[in-house]
Amino acid sequence: MANRRLVLLVTVICAIICATAGHPAGNSGFKRPKRCGYEACPAPKEGMLNVHLVPHSHDDVGWLKTVDQYYYGSRSNIQKAGVQYILDSVVEELLKDSKRRFIYVESAFMQKWYKEQTPKVKRQVKMLVDEGRLEFIGGAWSMNDEAAAHYHSIVDQFTWGLRFLNETFGDCARPRIGWQIDPFGHSREQASLFAQMGYDGMFFARLDYQDKNHRMATQTPEMVWHTSSSLANSDLFTSVLYNHYSAPPGFCFDVLCNDDPMIDDNSSTDNNVKDRIDTFITWLEKMAESYRSKNLILTMGDDFNYMNAVMNFKNMDKLIKYTNARQVEGSLVNAFYSTPSCYLKAVHEANIEWPTKSDDFFPYESDYHSFWTGYFTSRPTQKRYEREGNHFLQVCKQLSAIAPTKEDFFEDHLTSLREVMGVMQHHDAITGTEKQHVADDYNRMLYVAFEACSANTRSVLNQLTGERENFQFDWNYCRNQNISACETTESFENLLVLLYNPLAHSTDDFVRLPVKE
Repeated sequence: MANRRLVLLVTVICAIICATAGHPAGNSGFKRPKRCGYEACPAPKEGMLNVHLVPHSHDDVGWLKTVDQYYYGSRSNIQKAGVQYILDSVVEELLKDSKRRFIYVESAFMQKWYKEQTPKVKRQVKMLVDEGRLEFIGGAWSMNDEAAAHYHSIVDQFTWGLRFLNETFGDCARPRIGWQIDPFGHSREQASLFAQMGYDGMFFARLDYQDKNHRMATQTPEMVWHTSSSLANSDLFTSVLYNHYSAPPGFCFDVLCNDDPMIDDNSSTDNNVKDRIDTFITWLEKMAESYRSKNLILTMGDDFNYMNAVMNFKNMDKLIKYTNARQVEGSLVNAFYSTPSCYLKAVHEANIEWPTKSDDFFPYESDYHSFWTGYFTSRPTQKRYEREGNHFLQVCKQLSAIAPTKEDFFEDHLTSLREVMGVMQHHDAITGTEKQHVADDYNRMLYVAFEACSANTRSVLNQLTGERENFQFDWNYCRNQNISACETTESFENLLVLLYNPLAHSTDDFVRLPVKE
């Protein structure tokens, strides 16, 4: 029964988020022809080792700093990271060269940034999306954890993130790839959700170090994951990234890195092109020993990279140029800007037989006796608070939908709670792996959203009970029930308690309310 309900839920969601609509290029009314997705992919060269350089930035929705601190770039004494500068800089650099590509993942940050842009910049971003030069991967509100998060909240936050992308950018923004590069282990159920939502593949970085070593030694880091024993069409191509999700050693060209740039001035004694390309090709040939196809996916980025994207792209341009120049000398390495979806397309067309897998990638052991399992139970009160947030979100959605009269504030309050719940699924939020001041901020955000949506529920309950009883109640809820405290029930002699069951069936449960002695 549980599986059947999940299928129905995801099917309904796909019907909503997979809908597409054309958007005009600008005020002129001229529609730009779209060439995105697989149609925008560069063609690999037959008989060569095709190296797909994937520029990306992994932007945590809270971790060492709060969500806003990461977005605005404050508290640099903790970590140098500012998402607004990443997106500003990347868009500017993509516009300079049509060959360049970039992928972006976290819809929470993208929405925050996009709302601040001028109409001109918005048109430029839309053009980049329509041409496949800016590609959305994953696309959920945040990159969710796969152990402590509940499937219902995962589906909700994917719905919200994908809805934003679809309504803002149209069908070219629809992600085709699951990009779970940082969660601490991976569940079969997460892969099953990707398959059911129409994703074509999934990439990740963290798995047991012994498992990874074995897979790299036996050419099995890529597989077909049988994500369900009962659901049809649930197989998902899955790839384990080679070097975590970082650039090859020595080739991080970001402002946060210390690696040397590409110096190609022939008159300079610091010219390092030959040595750098020799090292690069040697590293690629070693990497190729672990994979079955003649395609390699090379992640060019890391945590909060690309705040100064000119450094990254200027050096990657040279890396690609001088690597491919070796072909006249007999080199069989072909490098170009690409995306995970273009890599998947190339691998699919190679028509290779893949190994299979049908269980989880849990637990995650990063090295000898270092099991990442404590986060299954860490910060238990925060985990409980998130679960209550999910319950209340469903109640708030239902009551707002059935209200006889829709208040103007309903949608804004619902949006507030939806967005916070999306943030809470992040792999450094629900897990409890964030710093204390960040945990405090998560709880603050959720409390504010609770208060906002409670205005919706009070309004609707007053409308519904007022219709029947011809008078108004001052409905309230217990904010501090987790510590067995409730100002309302402990302050009055006579109370009317209303219980609302958001399920589609009757249920038996205990309700705990602190009262006066």
